[in-house]
Amino acid sequence: MDQLPPYTAVVLAGGRAARLGGQAKPQLRVGGRAMLATVLAAVADAEHRIVVGPPQPVPEDVVVVREQPPGGGPVAALRAALPAVADPVVALLAGDLPFLTGGVVAELRSALTDDGALVVDDGRRDQYLLGVWRTDALRGALRPTGGPMSLRRVLAPLTASRLRPTVPPGTPPPWLDCDTPADLARARAVAGGIDG
Repeated sequence: MDQLPPYTAVVLAGGRAARLGGQAKPQLRVGGRAMLATVLAAVADAEHRIVVGPPQPVPEDVVVVREQPPGGGPVAALRAALPAVADPVVALLAGDLPFLTGGVVAELRSALTDDGALVVDDGRRDQYLLGVWRTDALRGALRPTGGPMSLRRVLAPLTASRLRPTVPPGTPPPWLDCDTPADLARARAVAGGIDG
């Protein structure tokens, strides 16, 4: 039934979470489970799942790799993950998306016609860590550079479809991430409770 090409999910979970007191952000709980667990559940149909970051609790079939330098950001994380990718498509995702669903990932995969497809939020901002990309396009975009670069700058030359998922009233958007204590409190409130 699924005619879409196989994909590998790459989940970035290596940030320092400085604004959250340096806690292991992907392991913070929203709605009764760790945010990383929610993201990994949304890509349960991936051929392979790779988490980039420090050692942390993940299912047995998930590969954990470390970016260099540790905490080096999304571009370093992508460089660390791509050698382990054999599938033609990569879902590139943040590890702090507590409302991501498999349906959104499937929509992105269906929208992939060029180099990539990514979510655009309600502020019309591209969400580069909520998209799918052709593996060869990512490898080409990651040519050696003279220094640190933002993920936006690395991926900007690629041609990407923009997807604005339909968010039913009263439902949190899939792009809601948790970068600050206020973000986390809001996500927990929306999820229906406070988690430890």
